[in-house]
Amino acid sequence: MASATAAPGPRLPNPRLTGLGSGLFCAVAMFLLGCLDQLLFGASPAVYGVLFLPVCVLTALWVRGGDVLSAPVVLPIAFAVGLLPVAEGGGGLLGRLMGLVTGLATQAGWLYGGTVLAAAIVLVRRVRWVRGRQRRG
Repeated sequence: MASATAAPGPRLPNPRLTGLGSGLFCAVAMFLLGCLDQLLFGASPAVYGVLFLPVCVLTALWVRGGDVLSAPVVLPIAFAVGLLPVAEGGGGLLGRLMGLVTGLATQAGWLYGGTVLAAAIVLVRRVRWVRGRQRRG
């Protein structure tokens, strides 16, 4: 009798990032997406907010089980890092800083939405991880 096994298809990447690695991943990704938004869309805050959501999901899915609670912590930091090229600012450091603070205030919905989305994914993963450890040990 032939066994009924499915033919292996293309596998999606499934990296396991540490807490620091997930922070670096999302900070670099958001900075690059902020630069891309600046170049293609003229620093559209709405586009930047939409681009933040998949980064939140990927960060929450790719962080290791033991470090999973770090994902909702690093995401707001990455949002602020990526907002640097998008934020409108006048001349000098103070103008750029005011643009960043204004951007954080006006785009808080995207920031909270992405962080809550990642936190929900993280909580589900954490509960599954703890239950798996309890069954094994």
